[in-house]
Amino acid sequence: MAKVSVIIPCYNQGTYVDMAVESVLAQSFQDFEIIIVNDGSTDPATNRLLADYQKPMTKVIHTANQGLAMARNNGIREATGEFILPLDADDKIASTYLEKAVRILDELAEAGIVYCKAETFGAVTGPWLAVGFSLRRMLLGNLIFCSALYRKKDWQAVGGYNTNMAHGWEDWDFWLSIIELGREVYRLPEVLFYYHVKEVSMAKSMDVAKRVDMHMQLMRNHKELYIENAEILVELYYRITASWPYRLLKKLQIPHFISSLKRK
Repeated sequence: MAKVSVIIPCYNQGTYVDMAVESVLAQSFQDFEIIIVNDGSTDPATNRLLADYQKPMTKVIHTANQGLAMARNNGIREATGEFILPLDADDKIASTYLEKAVRILDELAEAGIVYCKAETFGAVTGPWLAVGFSLRRMLLGNLIFCSALYRKKDWQAVGGYNTNMAHGWEDWDFWLSIIELGREVYRLPEVLFYYHVKEVSMAKSMDVAKRVDMHMQLMRNHKELYIENAEILVELYYRITASWPYRLLKKLQIPHFISSLKRK
């Protein structure tokens, strides 16, 4: 039984998966297991690689394609670790990330999410998601990348990653679920995570209509949290009108939407 289970969903990303795995194997904290979830890959090279993948402390499970949220859930169900670290197959972590994050979760019972500063590599390089955490900001936009450590029991308590986030942002939804449990968020003050920016990504391909749908779904999933912070939410959305597509803001109609939630 491992202390940390690192869950790596992989859909047609065989080109990168060694990089992600090697960054975990290089950790200063070695009490971990790696679970790669081959989420119905159609790429022959990826399937050949994962059919007989031989790396220390690593196993591969193969499933039909069910999307990122279910791939993570499928991997976590197989996990033996007390703590979970999701890691996308094309990203990587610094060698002391597990050591420092585990220490926080071990020492602070109230800590539920531990992440760090991050940088991008690939098509774009530089700091990423540099703004520090606050609930105000988190209700407006996701501040925490997917590769934060959390307790498996909290994953169980919230029912895992929500598959109704059909177009993405399942991480944002999941972090709000853990926050709703009363857990605290802790950010390590150094760069320990590296996010691979490609020319084309799921996040970049999300058009305005999909963003609207996911914003609406997010607020439905966390109705009470948004109602409790309704005035702050409205204030923040209108304050940053210039930085968001006007069509998105108009379509959301935040005050009307919050009123409709209250009536349900």
